[in-house]
Amino acid sequence: MTIAYNWTISTTNYDVATGFINCAHWTASAVDGDYTASIYSTCSWADGSPTIPYADVTESEVLQWVWDSGVSKDATEAALAQNIELQKNPVTATGTPW
Repeated sequence: MTIAYNWTISTTNYDVATGFINCAHWTASAVDGDYTASIYSTCSWADGSPTIPYADVTESEVLQWVWDSGVSKDATEAALAQNIELQKNPVTATGTPW
């Protein structure tokens, strides 16, 4: 199957006085049939940068800010794919022989 990737912003932190976002909480997830993987993190910015006020910004714009700030979309999706591959073909296991 083909892996489906989904990026979301679960919430943002913003300055009430200025209306500018200073932190985004993001999740990248991947699904391949019965296998799933996800990565959660945050990305922060100095006040006033980015420059779109909280009331006017879209999720896709915030995701672009995350990627522009050094979160590699390709590397993150590759890590998710590797996680799914290890679920399909594990190289270690747990248990006891008795």
